[in-house]
Amino acid sequence: MPGPGDPHVRDLRYFLAVAEELSFTRAAARMHVSQPALSKQVRALETRLGAELFTRGHRSIALTAAGTALLPRARGIVVEWERAGAEVRAVAGTTRRTITVGFHTRIGRGLVPAITAALAERMPGWRLRFRQVDWGDPSVGLRDGSVDVAVGWLPVPGPGIAHRVAATEARWVALPVEHRLAGRDVVPFAELTGEPFVALPASAGPMREFWLAAEQRRAPAAIGAEAATADEAFEAVASGLGVVLLAAGNAAIYRRDDIVCRPVPDLPACELAVLWRADDRRPAVRVVTDACCRSVATDAAARDRRPGGDSPSGL
Repeated sequence: MPGPGDPHVRDLRYFLAVAEELSFTRAAARMHVSQPALSKQVRALETRLGAELFTRGHRSIALTAAGTALLPRARGIVVEWERAGAEVRAVAGTTRRTITVGFHTRIGRGLVPAITAALAERMPGWRLRFRQVDWGDPSVGLRDGSVDVAVGWLPVPGPGIAHRVAATEARWVALPVEHRLAGRDVVPFAELTGEPFVALPASAGPMREFWLAAEQRRAPAAIGAEAATADEAFEAVASGLGVVLLAAGNAAIYRRDDIVCRPVPDLPACELAVLWRADDRRPAVRVVTDACCRSVATDAAARDRRPGGDSPSGL
């Protein structure tokens, strides 16, 4: 375990991204974190090492002599750590014979029986475990190794994670039942830009920005509350602290008498994906990934065939 002054591998990844991009903005986008968070971590690394790693100009940055000396060492450490992690996971996977599936919101969509049946048929002797991860971890548990396969919403949380899009769904908004827009059949996004929003934690990075529809705004969203889980978000909405965007497919999973949900037709759709570590090539991971994708796609097609589509009630 790192001591108080020891850098984490994560900090070295951030350093490498900045060193290779020579831009904090591009490095932050590559690592799927906010630019202030990335800058803070690099400053903390410099403090731990007692040396400036970059010269920061008004329009450009460059490696210092200390940064240049660290660069090949940092690359080597990260490569070795990734190799060690892959080997440990492979050994653990063959002895444990357990696949853990992570998710942020209630799993629903017929996934549990579909995955269980597929694994029992194609990989007898293996068992499944399901783990809910809060929104503060955009990798849904993949980064720390507590999860093997995840079901989550794009954008993909950083390098080293592979994904397959399983379904594309419209974005809706959850409102308190007494809200001025609750009686509408649909809600244009322009009607929401002045509303306070319930936001994901800052550590969620680009995923937080996506669910605030940041790219569709002229000014930053007003944040009425932050929530680490869907249940926390809906409690905040019901309490009048803000509104929250959600995927259409979750309307049938989360139903509450004190909240209504309405389509926001002018927002780009969201993509539900199955994610896994790119270096995890175990057959059981492939079986679970395939089963997840089939189940989500089948559920989405069935909802599309139902009269009226998704129910406007109840991320």
